[in-house]
Amino acid sequence: MKKILNVALDNRSYPITIGENLLSQFEYFKLHSGQRVLIATNDTIAPIYLQQLIKMLEDHGVKTDFIIVPDGEQYKTMETWNKILTALLANNHTRSSILIALGGGVIGDVAGFAASAYQRGIKFIQVPTTLLSQVDSSVGGKTAINHPLGKNMIGAFYQPQSVVIDINCLKTLPQRELSAGLAEVIKYGIIMDCEFFNWLELHIEDLLNLDVDALSYCIYRCCELKAQVVAADETEQDMRAILNLGHTYGHAIEAELGYGNWLHGEAVSVGMLMAAQTAKLLGKFTDEDFDRIKKLLIKAKLPVKRPTQMPNESYIPHMLRDKKVQSGQIRLVLPAKIGSVEVIDVIDKQLILKAISSI
Repeated sequence: MKKILNVALDNRSYPITIGENLLSQFEYFKLHSGQRVLIATNDTIAPIYLQQLIKMLEDHGVKTDFIIVPDGEQYKTMETWNKILTALLANNHTRSSILIALGGGVIGDVAGFAASAYQRGIKFIQVPTTLLSQVDSSVGGKTAINHPLGKNMIGAFYQPQSVVIDINCLKTLPQRELSAGLAEVIKYGIIMDCEFFNWLELHIEDLLNLDVDALSYCIYRCCELKAQVVAADETEQDMRAILNLGHTYGHAIEAELGYGNWLHGEAVSVGMLMAAQTAKLLGKFTDEDFDRIKKLLIKAKLPVKRPTQMPNESYIPHMLRDKKVQSGQIRLVLPAKIGSVEVIDVIDKQLILKAISSI
């Protein structure tokens, strides 16, 4: 059973298709015979899915090239971005070519950024293969690379022409990566859908066990919620900032410890608890809701304690480089209750450190 929803952005609107065996179903890629594509993937995904995708495309008359780059957050760099651009140039791709991102969030972000820059912009298609990328990073047009001083600091808002989510790809996903994706899933419940959070409390084990019906509903609901936010605030001028719950703290962990040592979802898990603790210290969040979030993260096999090798004081310099910072003041997305968040503009740094130290 396939589900299709639309990201409503006027003439840049696009479909998200969710289902099984979609890598073998040409109609969902919105391509036609005679087109040229470059598939960008990584050395983990390529041996599993690349040839299947190439055969399907070429059986329908699409001329296909590919580039394989190293797997991991530590390769979300200018060098990888340049490799993809070089592959486009070396294979004489034109403005009518289409770039397909086959992989997780790193591939989607780097390839999307390359598509935004190549000949000032070519079309691209997201084919996310991890839970995190299926529920979050493949939707909404945020593309970027990392810098040693900050995560996702170099990039562009650039929408795909379609997103094709094959649930079967999750069968080859390591348990740790699956849990990392659940951090972003849980985030949606906290920020804007209490009923979805309640559902997750009942069905988190089904998701860990790759129950198809549970995954289908979960991915669709997350994409639906994100599509609503993106349609209302595409370039994060206001409302879209709520999608960053836990990320300001989490990005600090990733940057300080070295990209790839903690998975993005693992850092976000701890970051969401730090945000909830900050809200508690401000008198804006209850102990009961904090405990519900922590219990659900534990059920999802996610970390709920800060990395002990990272001094509390080291968070602040990274947090001051966050994209939400205004006039030198840290702005944070904090939960008000499960299902609702707010952006707090001015927060005392000592209170933030107190929240961090308690996690």
